[in-house]
Amino acid sequence: MAGRLCVRSMCRVVLQQSAIARHPKHVTPIRSFAVYYTEDHEWVNVTGNKAVIGITDHAQDSLGDVVYVELPDVGTEIEVGEEFCSVESVKAVGEVIAPLDGVVTKVNETLSENPQLINDEPEAGGWIVEVELSDESQLDDLMDKEGYQRFLTE
Repeated sequence: MAGRLCVRSMCRVVLQQSAIARHPKHVTPIRSFAVYYTEDHEWVNVTGNKAVIGITDHAQDSLGDVVYVELPDVGTEIEVGEEFCSVESVKAVGEVIAPLDGVVTKVNETLSENPQLINDEPEAGGWIVEVELSDESQLDDLMDKEGYQRFLTE
């Protein structure tokens, strides 16, 4: 009997999970931690309603040795598609384009003294800003890591 009850219970759970899968409105997706990429070679690390933004390893490699980073002020509103920062290297000046709408809540002050950090740790310690997201649905327009890798080979 105990075995049958266990199987019935398992069937009930499977049916409940199946019902939830058929009716996704019962499931609230939470983007508690995810990394996204843009065609402009920025990365976005999302935790809750905050996003940390920087440039990718590919971008820093293309720029060469970074010598200066012009950071926005905390409180600056950024808009998707607009320049919000510039990164100057020995080769060129690169615009950093906002991948999302939001308000800058933190800037990486370390870059003022050590802009080379963008070359050394582009997708970690070389982050540029943290923003509070205005429209989380804009994340749907960005690529995951696999999509970005495919984009680089096209």
